Amino acid sequence: MTHSWRRPEAIVDGASLQARLGDPSLRIYDCTVYLRYEENTGRPYRVESGRADYETGHIPGARFLDLQDELSQDDAPTRFMRLPPQELADAFARAGVSEGTKVVLYSRGTPQWATRVWWLLRWIGFDDAAILDGGFDLWEAEGRPVATEPVDYPAGSLTARERPGLFVGKAEMLAAIGDGAVCSLNALSPDLHSGQNARYGRPGRIPGSANVPAGSLVDPQTKRLVSPEAAAAAFAAAGAAPGKRVLNYCGGGIAATLDAFLQHQLGFEDVAVYDASMSEWAMDESLPIEAG
Repeated sequence: MTHSWRRPEAIVDGASLQARLGDPSLRIYDCTVYLRYEENTGRPYRVESGRADYETGHIPGARFLDLQDELSQDDAPTRFMRLPPQELADAFARAGVSEGTKVVLYSRGTPQWATRVWWLLRWIGFDDAAILDGGFDLWEAEGRPVATEPVDYPAGSLTARERPGLFVGKAEMLAAIGDGAVCSLNALSPDLHSGQNARYGRPGRIPGSANVPAGSLVDPQTKRLVSPEAAAAAFAAAGAAPGKRVLNYCGGGIAATLDAFLQHQLGFEDVAVYDASMSEWAMDESLPIEAG
């Protein structure tokens, strides 16, 4: 069976983006965040904004978009929890997004920060968004232009048209255990899935879930996404099929969006992300966990 991306325009390459630089309807955002993993601090990681690297060099015309400070709740018990739909739409509008704008998202090191923002936009009903394949890493490696001047866009106007079901909480994850019509997928690395690494609290995974690490869906050299065939094979091997409801989770709802993005691109119709993920699940002693 031949596989292809459902919306190839939602994955752009460097040459295509470079040719569009200067388009007044274009909105480019650097979404980079770094997680600095810690031990013996009571938290799995320290969040570090990618703004400093943006200021050192970015794609010409790109604005820095701070996922935690601009697009996430500041009083939630776990990091990166999404804002309510219209509050999120207003936050994007303040950053320059409006109906009629064309959004391109990129990040450094891994595309999961770009796919997180893409998934948020899709949740509030905005579809004119794409991720830059290979991110800033490949853009720079290909010798494309880099700027240092900070960029801001005029404020826009955006009305949320929420798509229910794109995010789930612990109740739906719990209900999915043992349900053959639902496939739960862990996008974390194998050591976290197996329980060898206890970064998030109790070691292990949500019972019955399979593992498709987000990192396995990206070429480690080019940072490009794997081919449709490779992505489809990885999901099929884990038991995820287009006819099932697929619930993706990770540590905090970030890596899971890379899996979810590619499932959507492969034609999966019923895909969701567990927003709080293991940051919540592993710390709640009332919830089951398995390891090994």
